[in-house]
Amino acid sequence: MIYNCTIIDLFDCSLIASVTGKEITADIPVIFLTADDDSETETKGLIAGAMDFIKKHFVPEVLLLRVRHSIDLIRLQTDLSHEVEKKTQELMSQHEKIERISMQIVKALSGAIDAKDTYTNGHSTRVAEYSREIARNAGFSKYMQDDIYMMGLLHDVGKIGVPDVIINKPARLTDEEYSKIKTHPIMGAKILENITEFPRLSTGARWHHERYDGKGYSDGILREDIPVEARIIAVADAYDAMSSRRSYRDVLSQAHIRAEIEKGKGTQFDPLFAEVMISMIDRDTDYKMREK
Repeated sequence: MIYNCTIIDLFDCSLIASVTGKEITADIPVIFLTADDDSETETKGLIAGAMDFIKKHFVPEVLLLRVRHSIDLIRLQTDLSHEVEKKTQELMSQHEKIERISMQIVKALSGAIDAKDTYTNGHSTRVAEYSREIARNAGFSKYMQDDIYMMGLLHDVGKIGVPDVIINKPARLTDEEYSKIKTHPIMGAKILENITEFPRLSTGARWHHERYDGKGYSDGILREDIPVEARIIAVADAYDAMSSRRSYRDVLSQAHIRAEIEKGKGTQFDPLFAEVMISMIDRDTDYKMREK
């Protein structure tokens, strides 16, 4: 790159403002050369964009050195700016790559969880999508929506520790088997708590089976004591359970599911998020929110 320097000899700042304001000359350093010894003029010149201010009479050798120094400084600033921009782009690219890899790992893990259950197909992904949509309709930020989506993908991760014969049993579970099923929230939370970069990731896994009236498990907490992400996932999880096939039944009708969500407002579900889910059902006139 060739660096130039413009030296302007004038008594006011109108020309320098004109020169530095043009796109074609905006990056050219300007030195203000004047016989005016007034400090106000110097101030105006520097404010207008001059890089240096030289008063007459000057020594030619000194003028040449100051011009060279100005050019060197501009070159350094330009090179530094380009390097910062390059490094920023590299960091952004690496960050995006890490995020993509992380999401792929999470989706692979959620797929492995769903694969344990013969009667579910994409359950974790659908719960994550419904949860994010509930959060969006409830007015949560994009950041919060993304967090809830991630929590939804891994809400059932604890089922990894539950024997397949219990998860896939077509008949009614015994009390002992049901007790083992009920351990999956705590088991899932323990697994996810090891991911220290996302300390709240375990929230959905730990409390998605809590009820708004306090009659859920594993901790029996109620209402606002249940983290908001878990209250949202609880509604989405119940909806997907009813809109998916099971060994003992087919997908339930929209009308039946809507009635069950309505009945659960204030008891099983947070009333706000249950109402949001109902509005989503009402808009889904083609019944697309279901297991395909």
